[in-house]
Amino acid sequence: MNARKLLQLVALILVVAIAAALSYNPIVKNTKLGLDLQGGLHVVLQAVETPDHKVTQEEMQQVHAIMEQRINGLGVAEPLIQLEGANRLIIELAGIQDPDKAVDLIGKTAVLTFRTADGQTVIEGKDLKEAKEALEPGSKMATVQLTLNSEGAKKFADVTRVNVGKPIGIYLDEDLLQNPTVTEAITGGQARITGYGSLEDARRIALLLNSGALPVKMEMVEKRTVGPTLGAESLEKSKAAAMIGVGLIFAFMFLYYRVPGFVAIVSLILYSVIVIGILTMLNATWTLPGIAGFLLSLGVAVDANVIIYERLKEELRDGKTLRTAIEDGFQRAFTTILDSNVTTLISIAILYYLGTGPLRGFAVTLGIGILTSMFTALSFTRVLLRSAGGSGLFNNKKLYGA
Repeated sequence: MNARKLLQLVALILVVAIAAALSYNPIVKNTKLGLDLQGGLHVVLQAVETPDHKVTQEEMQQVHAIMEQRINGLGVAEPLIQLEGANRLIIELAGIQDPDKAVDLIGKTAVLTFRTADGQTVIEGKDLKEAKEALEPGSKMATVQLTLNSEGAKKFADVTRVNVGKPIGIYLDEDLLQNPTVTEAITGGQARITGYGSLEDARRIALLLNSGALPVKMEMVEKRTVGPTLGAESLEKSKAAAMIGVGLIFAFMFLYYRVPGFVAIVSLILYSVIVIGILTMLNATWTLPGIAGFLLSLGVAVDANVIIYERLKEELRDGKTLRTAIEDGFQRAFTTILDSNVTTLISIAILYYLGTGPLRGFAVTLGIGILTSMFTALSFTRVLLRSAGGSGLFNNKKLYGA
């Protein structure tokens, strides 16, 4: 019995076990779940073009920035806001509590105008310096306090001076927010929009006004809401499917391949720790397609081990020693594993380049998994098998399925 090889084998197994145990809590704590696993809102907005105006990339960048400011005001953790193509914007808000309010906030162009009774626009959003929500003194009603810039204050003073006794409507897009009657000239550059039932409603309007109007009209072409219950159910089903699948794989590998099967189990545990750790470090969000990509890559990792062990069995049946069979088995399996993984990686690259959103998540997870599986199968598994074969305890060919 080679004590050094046995000690090396035990040490490697302990390292993997300790790494898996120590990484569990940090990984679980820092794992981000997509809206299909925790519930949320998925919206696709499309810029509306007219015969007179074609949407530009600069305008879409402005839309992205304004939407980012609006959604940050909602306090949503880790929102996904990304441009798609030339005129679309995808927004995903995971874990949001009130999807309807978010849709209302996202869907508005938010053009602020003050209009006289004859429909003439006298104040626009560009004249606004700041909007702020507040409670009316001695009342539970909320207001939005408007502060105009110097140019807007001058225009407002002139307009109110000549419209004493007449109404001036305050519009957001084409919705009339308020239609107060002017009692005197307003020279301080201040105005109020009153009548909100809650401070939250007033805050939403203030947020729209502060973030500014969208440079182009955006049309909602897709809206999907996933409830938190459905998301939690999907997560539990995904966990159950993963545990059952992994359990069956481990049982098959151990019963069919014996010692190499046990080595494969240790390698697959290390593989899982590495892949999940990499995705966590990349701040990746777990979604159902991402989980599917991970499980598929786990299958690819198992395939690599199966190819190696079948080659090993062939070498042992040809009468070679265990040590020689291990080396030759890995050498013969290498080309097959490399060829199959390279072709898969090419397909993944095409899928990532042409796909969006969930498809890209699937491609990234599968790609990382395949690269990691090549590392664990061709290096770590090899070291473990060498240690097992060299320890003197596992020299019987029957322990290798031969």
